[in-house]
Amino acid sequence: MKVSVTGLGYVGLPLACAIAKKTKNLVVGFDLNEEKIDKIRNRECPIDDYQCEQDLKEVVFEVSSNPEILADSDIYIVCVPTPVLDDYTPDLGPVRGATLTISKYLKKGHSVVIESTINPGVCDEVVKPILEENTALKAGVDFDIAHCPERINPGDPKWNVYNIPRNIGSTNQDTTKKLAEFYKSFISAEINEMPDLKTTEATKIIENTFRDINIAFVNELARSFDVLGIDLMTVIKGASNKPFAFLPHYPSCGVGGHCIPVDPYYLIERAKQSGFDHKFLKLAREINNSMPFYTIELLTDALNLYEKPIKNTRIGLLGLSYKANVGDLRESPSLKIQEILLQKGADLIVYDPYFPELSSVKTLDEALQQSFAIILATNHDEFRSINAEKLIKSDVNIVIDGKNFLNKADIQKSGIYYKGIGS
Repeated sequence: MKVSVTGLGYVGLPLACAIAKKTKNLVVGFDLNEEKIDKIRNRECPIDDYQCEQDLKEVVFEVSSNPEILADSDIYIVCVPTPVLDDYTPDLGPVRGATLTISKYLKKGHSVVIESTINPGVCDEVVKPILEENTALKAGVDFDIAHCPERINPGDPKWNVYNIPRNIGSTNQDTTKKLAEFYKSFISAEINEMPDLKTTEATKIIENTFRDINIAFVNELARSFDVLGIDLMTVIKGASNKPFAFLPHYPSCGVGGHCIPVDPYYLIERAKQSGFDHKFLKLAREINNSMPFYTIELLTDALNLYEKPIKNTRIGLLGLSYKANVGDLRESPSLKIQEILLQKGADLIVYDPYFPELSSVKTLDEALQQSFAIILATNHDEFRSINAEKLIKSDVNIVIDGKNFLNKADIQKSGIYYKGIGS
């Protein structure tokens, strides 16, 4: 078969590599970003993914920014982003665009698989009409639409495209079974066959809204326990020894990434169109979106002890990426913290080893030496070296630990002001 992958980012590129590596199918990749295409052709990985970096050295498949490369594909896989707009409403523009492009080449007997994270109903209400209106074909009769929601965890050394279980559903059970066998040809994990498209679409949404809600819960506890004088991290550690019915989540300066802070809005908006108000999900989003502002409140309280305003004070922001040890800025709360600090007139020093071009200094030591106070916003491994001795030597007076990552007891014992989120 010929298999095409549209969208060669964190989802599509590892997927294309895996299919090319593990099967005998002809694999092609399409992406509008010509710089990304050039890198892939030169076997340079444009994303922060160790497994994908290794695969690119071994596999050979054609990639292009010209959509004609998609022609005559037996299976069209769509892995484009599904972001939200500034007002938090879903942006299905990339999915619509990819679907419209595919419709120019779609023929009888072909299958279109959407891997992009979408709300229940998108395949039937958005993808299907575009494909049918731009061809003389009927979904479920002449061609099939399937959904196999991506599952990927950037920077994870254990879980990758090859070993994460997947769900798949389509316009008919025969196609679901056929495509499940296709995925089994390169994934050594369970491929669960779902009964229909809408049910499959719902799986990814609830996976990420589950996490968002629980993170919001502990973030609210962090603020509550701060008022009550309770160390939340110690409480969570104690609660975690219960062998059933408790799953620890941890507070932080905010929620980032391509899924958790985005996917709930897709469900909120679609349910609203059907007359249902997701109050719980909206509240969780409100709480998690507030955490960068709360982090700045903690900094303000600390600076008040030194009779200093944020304005013109040297503040070091450590970390821009949304998660540890990856160069990924998508929905990063660090960017909101940076924005707030600049609005308040801070003399800002920024350092992230994964974004030297966005950093104002070249090393961690420089960042510490230039800062009166620091906010640790990303728990990169490099930041583990921050201890009381280094802080004293650098004359850092205040530590706001947005990830509860540093040694609280060690820093407080030295006399340096330390405040974590809930600790």
